[in-house]
Amino acid sequence: MATAITVQVAEGPFETAGAGDLDYTYAASDVTGNTIAASGGNIVILLSNTQVGAQTFTLTSVADEDNRTGDITNYSMAAADFVVLTQGLTTTSGWLSAAGLITITTSHADILIAALQIPN
Repeated sequence: MATAITVQVAEGPFETAGAGDLDYTYAASDVTGNTIAASGGNIVILLSNTQVGAQTFTLTSVADEDNRTGDITNYSMAAADFVVLTQGLTTTSGWLSAAGLITITTSHADILIAALQIPN
């Protein structure tokens, strides 16, 4: 069963930020699958490879309106590498499941995941 990654809401552009208000946390990934509920839209996904060696992840697509798919499969992250996924994940068909989930599978739990909802 996939692990749900909690979406964290980023501060808006004119909000007063106190100590810790701009911080976000990463969660250890689950090699059996990770889901991110993208119902709020404007989601940015951050991945961090904390391993001393290369690790991979797969971003699973779903069929779009023309029945096309295009997984990002076994994308390699070097040791101490970071990845940012922003490419229309929540605004275009092809990434969200019918339940409104984005699914990422990792090769190792040392790939950490954070999901941030960016305010409008």
